[in-house]
Amino acid sequence: MTLPPKAVLFDCDGVVVDSEQPTLDMLQADLAAYGLPLTMDELTSTYIGGTVEVCATRARAAGATLPEGWVQDFYTRMYAMLRAHTPLIPGILSVLDALDAAGIPYAMGSNGTPEKMQITLGQHGLIERFKGHLYSGQALGRPKPAPDLYLHAAAQLGKAPAECIVIEDSAAGARAARAAGMRCMGYAPHGHADRLANEGAIPFTDMATLPKLLGL
Repeated sequence: MTLPPKAVLFDCDGVVVDSEQPTLDMLQADLAAYGLPLTMDELTSTYIGGTVEVCATRARAAGATLPEGWVQDFYTRMYAMLRAHTPLIPGILSVLDALDAAGIPYAMGSNGTPEKMQITLGQHGLIERFKGHLYSGQALGRPKPAPDLYLHAAAQLGKAPAECIVIEDSAAGARAARAAGMRCMGYAPHGHADRLANEGAIPFTDMATLPKLLGL
């Protein structure tokens, strides 16, 4: 792996903002209420990294009796929760500082909606920090694990896929990076590093170590 990269592409939830676990807690409670009780390990292995729409499709196929309109209702409740408070992933600002100091551009490729990114990143002044390079797989119409989102982000930065490194925390995201021909660092602070490694990512557990791993 040639370091440092020419550009870094970040996932959002669970990589830049600590929104993944509260959202999974809400999803777990909802699925249980509609007849599909799952352990957190079962939930993360099947549903993490997907859109709410995909989660609903998978859950109904597995036996959940989700009512009509559940997807929009879930979005409404999720946005209200995230708007109240969404902390940053510890150490992420130091990563962005190191990239800025090295003159390395970065972008975000999230399966979340543009509205969700505005809510979570806007609390911390990161909308301006990413200089307009915030890209949504839902808005693009090709969410991860399709490679299109990361290919689009790289193109907007004017970089070839092989020049980029993706920072992900989900198997679906790592799969998207691999399909895009990009190297991937897999953030796994709570375990499940094997799921990321199986998709070709290089796992790490502490965001504070990322600048060194990137060769900065």
